Amino acid sequence: MRLLLHSCCAPCSAAIVEWLLKNGVDTTVFFSNSNIFPEEEYSHRRTELERFLKEQGVPFVDDDYDHQDWLAAVKGLEAEPERGGRCTQCFRFRLLRAARYAAANGFTHLATTLASSRWKDIGQVNQAGLWAVAQVEGVEFVDRNWRKGGLQERRNELLRFYNFYNQQYCGCEFSITSRKEK
Repeated sequence: MRLLLHSCCAPCSAAIVEWLLKNGVDTTVFFSNSNIFPEEEYSHRRTELERFLKEQGVPFVDDDYDHQDWLAAVKGLEAEPERGGRCTQCFRFRLLRAARYAAANGFTHLATTLASSRWKDIGQVNQAGLWAVAQVEGVEFVDRNWRKGGLQERRNELLRFYNFYNQQYCGCEFSITSRKEK
């Protein structure tokens, strides 16, 4: 099995990457997050993830940042609540990019760290992942619940150990607005 792990950030990825390495899974991390706003935030999250992966010896691929393309993909859904239709479309956008990369580069499986966040609906993430791999040939989606088996606790330990930058919003400008309203 060759796994492409779509990653949203270092805090959500660390325990998963550690688990995959301990279990002998050939893993490459794919950072595809054109939803993140502003671009400086994108760069900050990417740098934190790269720092961790370099220490672990895990290959890293940085997808093109195209916030305008992402905005076009979620057009009309800007006012949707968190976990609503905008999030479904966002997950589909990002995971389709990952699935296409996986198919073009010989990966047999795709997983995502999005399913590790307690702020995300795991069912919504998994449905988007299954949809994405259905658009390509030869890639299976791994719909594992990364919150179980002690991984959520380990995530918190690694966050403190590596002193990761831990963002306080999903990434898009609409989640910033939603957070401020709460």
